[in-house]
Formats: sequence, C-alpha cells, structure tokens
Amino acid sequence: MTANDGDASRSTKAISTRGLGKRFGKTQALSSIDLDIEAGTIHALVGENGAGKSTLLGILAGRIQQSEGSFSVFGESVSLGSPRAAQHAGIAAIYQELTIIDPLTAVANVFVSRPRSRAGVLDERAMRRRYEELSSQMGVSVPAGALARDLSVAQQQILEIMRALDSDARIIFFDEPTAPLGASERESLFALMRDLRAHGVTMVFVSHALDEVLNIADHVTVFRDGRQTASRPVAEWTKQTLVNEMLGRDVAAAAAEKVDAAAAADGGTSPAQPMRRSRSDKGIRVEGLKVGGSVEGIDFELRSGEILGIGGLVGAGRSSVLHALAGLDPRAVGRLWVDGKEVPWPRSVRRALGLGIALLPEDRKTQGLVLMLSAADNVVISDYRSISRRGIVTPRRIRDGATRVAAAYGFDPARLGEPARNLSGGNQQKLLLARWGHRPPRFLLADEPTRGIDVGAKSDILDTLRERAAAGAGVLVVSSELEEVAQTAGRVLVMSSGRIVDEFDIDRARNSEQDLVARILYSAFQVENTHV
Repeated sequence: MTANDGDASRSTKAISTRGLGKRFGKTQALSSIDLDIEAGTIHALVGENGAGKSTLLGILAGRIQQSEGSFSVFGESVSLGSPRAAQHAGIAAIYQELTIIDPLTAVANVFVSRPRSRAGVLDERAMRRRYEELSSQMGVSVPAGALARDLSVAQQQILEIMRALDSDARIIFFDEPTAPLGASERESLFALMRDLRAHGVTMVFVSHALDEVLNIADHVTVFRDGRQTASRPVAEWTKQTLVNEMLGRDVAAAAAEKVDAAAAADGGTSPAQPMRRSRSDKGIRVEGLKVGGSVEGIDFELRSGEILGIGGLVGAGRSSVLHALAGLDPRAVGRLWVDGKEVPWPRSVRRALGLGIALLPEDRKTQGLVLMLSAADNVVISDYRSISRRGIVTPRRIRDGATRVAAAYGFDPARLGEPARNLSGGNQQKLLLARWGHRPPRFLLADEPTRGIDVGAKSDILDTLRERAAAGAGVLVVSSELEEVAQTAGRVLVMSSGRIVDEFDIDRARNSEQDLVARILYSAFQVENTHV
C-alpha cells in the first residue's frame, strides 16, 4: 500500500521526541515531551481541550516550530519548518477540517499537490490510473469524476487518505477524524486504518471518543496541562482510568461529592437529575412539520423551563427539525404556536430570533463562528445594538460586553482578543454559548453540543444547558451521545426515518441510564428494520 519495510519497521521508532516544548508568548503550551511512537502501530493521544495534543501534532506536521527540544523520524533527527518538509519526511496529516477543494473532481483533489504531467501537460490518464490503484488498495469506491462538493464527509476523508498514500506517507496523523461521521462510516474508517497498519503505516490518532480509542489504538498517551502524564499499551487502560488520568482525579468520586453538596444546599434535590419546571402554556408547539423528503409529520411541544432531547440514529432527521425551527430551511412547512398563539413558520434566522429561537449549530466552524473575528466579536455579534452608543460600537465596548458573559460560560476573558480560529473545540463551543448569554433566547436549540469536545468541557456545557432550563428557557437537544440525552433531558423524543416513533418521560421513568439508552435504540432500530 505504501513503500516501507513492512513488519521489519515494527522494531523501529517511527517518531521519538525528547524535551519537546512550545511557548506562545507567556503561555507554555507544551512542556518536556518525551514520546516514542512505534512504527506500524496506531498510537492515540487523548486529553482535555488545551492539553497540548494539537500543538504536538502541529510541531510534528511542520505547522508549528517548537521552542525547545528535538525529535526524530525513523531514527533520523529532523527539523521541520513547513508542512512540505514534513511531507518529504514521510508525514501526512488529516485534520477535522478537511482540505478538500469543492469545485474539483475527486481525482483532481487527490493529485492537487502532486499532479502527474508529461512535457508540461497534465497527464489525466496517468492520474486516473493511479487513482484506481489507490482505490483498489484501500478497498474503496469513490467515483473519480464526482465533484468533491457532492461527496459525503466520509468520502472526502477517503480522498485525503488517498492523497497521503500517494505522497508515500509512512506516518499519518488523524485529528478527530470521526467527529463528523456516522456509525457505519466510522467503522469503515477503522477498517481502513487497520488495513493501513497491516501494511506498516504508522498512525497517530487524536480523539475525544474514548470508546473509539480503546477499540482502535495499540498504545495510548494522555496529556494534561501541556504535559505528557502517562503512556501505556491500550490493554492497560479502561475508559474510567483514561478519564481519571485526563482530569487528574477520580471523576466518579468527584461527581458524587458535587451531587451530595448540591443536594444538601438545595434541600435534597440532586442536580444530577434533569431540571424540570411546572407545566404551563409557555413554550413552543409544533404540528405537521415537513422538510423536503427527509422529515414528515413531526408534532411535539417544547415547554419553557425544560430540556427536551431528540434521540435516534444518524440520518433520522433530528438536525433537520432544529434547522427548520431556527429558520434555516426554506423547504420547511408546518404550524407553530408560541405561548399558545399561532405564528407564521419562521422563514429566516432573523424571524426565528424574533420569536426567541436560537440555534447552537453542530458545525460551529462553518455555521456558528466567524473564525477570523476575535472571540469578543463572536460573543457580541448576536446583539451589537445593546453595546452601541448612538449607533457606534467601539473595541472597548465590544470587549466589555463580551467580558460580562464570557467567564460565566467557562471562557477565559483573557483570551477574548484571540481569533476564534485559534481556540480549541471546547472553547469555541463555550464562545457560542456565551453569545446566547449576551442575547439570551427563550428557546435554545442545541445540535450535538458536545461533538469533538473533551470530557471536562462536556460536563461544563451540559451544566450550562441545565442552567438555561432552570432560568426558564426551553432547551431542545440533539446528540448522538445517547447517554448525554438520558443524563440531561427531562423528556425524550425518538426519531427514525424522518418521523417521531416514541416519546417518554425520563423524570417519571425509574430506569437506569443504560435502560433508557437501550429503549431509544430499540425504538429507532425497530422502525429502521421495517424499512429494510
């Protein structure tokens, strides 16, 4: 699959770092990293957002210059100053934000950095032949002439891997590769990674999905606060020990203490239970919602002061419901009541916001944040009018307005001046929550609010959603992490094949979390199987 020494390379170190460190101004992002990655293995890096994983990958991929220390690739000391230099050393990186060029064909995307030519003219026949060889080797089938924009995320990811293999990469970095993928697509990626490993390719895998890490990795290294705290074979880890190592404490014991303390303060009411308010006419009622051919016959209520979850399999139409309600889908038709009064269906984001409906989108980078703007701008962009004087907005007013809410959502006010694109996934999500803290909506639609976020940040974000509900907002949550739905929501709708197929009240059901997850999956699978 790629030119290497096969099994012989397994006895060598693909990458060795010694004393590797990186400072950004006064911030020490990475300190004294001594790490060995065996050739022909899958090595996972885990840790909270900001723990140093991405900084390490950036150094090894030539995007970031280290401040101290050294590293070698297959025993040879290297000093990489650019991604091109890393490529020459046999290193390729595939990031969560793919580098696919939408207007180009699949085959053109694979060879965009290494085109085949003859006498100065592109040799399309040679590129097509090589494309077919790579497809055969990888056991995949992506139409060579298809435009990249018409391909799924999983297919685009395959093109990135083909591009890496064509560059004779012996080491491939995967940074949160499964975050945008469905279950079947994830399994296909893992099958491909195992096949690459069997052919001697070394892979470094960064993921917040610890079950995936334990499933695919040979070795796991944990980072915390810019330091490497533990590195052991995967057989020596469990999910619980990984979480404890990442956070530096026994999470189960810490959670129990927090619950006991809060229960005592609240007269015996545990915050671990979903927060529910008394029922009233306040809220949203949806009837007969239809969105193209993906969603039909959707009826539900979202009451003020509750968290309503939507569970189900990927592709069930959950996000389509949220987008329609947020005014993002012009195909949506249906009837909508707000506080008992029927209103026209929102045909724009502006109209939805006018009704008090705001969306926390799944894709925070392309649908939520303005990446080139500062963190402060991204907070106050929801309502510049509130910080303006006579129609004028100054940088100081922007920062003051953002500072008032940022800390409340776990975002460090000292980082408000940084561009949003430089922030970790968890901090970007906290930024979006702070935006809707600056302009609090009556109804918050949270689409995969913890996707690609580390354990500690997940807990903070879920707590924020509970606090919103406690303050009287109606919160609608879609999550592929069904355990989170069971932990957070008071009621759950189950969707399958574009319809609501079940509904149950978690507050009233005295089931374990595992039983609730099983019921969600059972309802969804039951309908899916009738369509087979």
